[in-house]
Amino acid sequence: MRLTLAPMDRADVIILGGGLVGLTLAAALDASGLTAILVDPADPDTRLDATFDGRTSAVSSSSKRMLDTIGVSDFFPEPGNPIRSIRASDGLAPGGLTFEPGEDREPLGWMHENRHLRAALRARAEAGKHLWLMWKAKAADIQRDTHGVMASLADGRKLFAPLLIAAEGRNSPTREAAGIRVAQWKYDHAAIVSVLRHEHPHNDVAYEIFYPAGPFALLPMADDAGRHRSAIVWSLAKDDAPGMLSLSDEDFAAETEVAMGGFLGKITLAAPRSSYPLGFHHAARITDQRLALVGDAAHAIHPIAGQGLNLGFRDVAALAQVLVEAARLGLDLGDLTVLDRYQRWRSLDTMMVAAATDTLTRIYGVRGKTASAVRRFGMGLIDRVGPVKNRLMAEARGTSGDLPLLLRGLPI
Repeated sequence: MRLTLAPMDRADVIILGGGLVGLTLAAALDASGLTAILVDPADPDTRLDATFDGRTSAVSSSSKRMLDTIGVSDFFPEPGNPIRSIRASDGLAPGGLTFEPGEDREPLGWMHENRHLRAALRARAEAGKHLWLMWKAKAADIQRDTHGVMASLADGRKLFAPLLIAAEGRNSPTREAAGIRVAQWKYDHAAIVSVLRHEHPHNDVAYEIFYPAGPFALLPMADDAGRHRSAIVWSLAKDDAPGMLSLSDEDFAAETEVAMGGFLGKITLAAPRSSYPLGFHHAARITDQRLALVGDAAHAIHPIAGQGLNLGFRDVAALAQVLVEAARLGLDLGDLTVLDRYQRWRSLDTMMVAAATDTLTRIYGVRGKTASAVRRFGMGLIDRVGPVKNRLMAEARGTSGDLPLLLRGLPI
């Protein structure tokens, strides 16, 4: 829906940030009849090309249910590739952990190119009946008080809502302006991402190979004109990343083939390589007066378990349910009691996932044969102990804890 210019534009919420999480929240609210104004300074047309962001994302099975329920999946330019098995190992040693679907045979997740996720989310938002999308617009001033939120845009327009939602990413200026403290540190790692073509089919299996220098993730992508593809997220020592990026495509493909153990046959590159520094941050709180944080504005973790985006989707599902249920009761959506419910719902889950990924990163960074032997023993033990393994699989699928309705595939 296009916004009609007016001296004051009103909605149930104002969302700052039109990335993957911000657009998903807009779609979730629209699906339940709440109105939202989304403000983002970017030109969305520039975000749909692989040169803008060649990364891929693993969407957990519960996140996929939400995307189905709120109508995003109807707009995917490509359906994505299912992850039907996850195999984790310490280096290339035999054994390790294998996760398989349960009796429902639902895939553990789906792999999507980020540009396809963006295209689907934008198309869903543009089809929304209760959404106003303000691209290439920037909030010059924001006032939050007991009466509501007023956002003054750089072009003079003014917006009003009971609640402001920051979905601006890791360096959220709204979070900083609110004085919300953040625990953060950088890892001595950089992630190299790309897409490979390989000789043998991946059979919908995702691999996580743990090396002391950092994990090597191989993620199944849909075939391209009959050619088999997988995405990689290769965490290396920060000082080693520039050298790997400087290699020719042929030499880099040879290095990845060695890191994989050659089990997928001959390797060639299907996309340019890019590198991203890795860090951790966790906001001390995710609410303030008439303000809620979602996604990377609230937390960012190491990609070792592929849960970063899914944590943001879990924020979306919880916040949307809190707001929709509050609206049905006639409550002020920016009221402290409403926001406290969101804070309580998300705080434990995000802290546990953040702590788990950070711990894994540190454990698998310990070098030496003794440490490696202990890790292999532990992985083998977990693989044989049903309850522990089931718990880990539930975490991977995003089905643990007090699950919001959308993540169960149910409308709010």
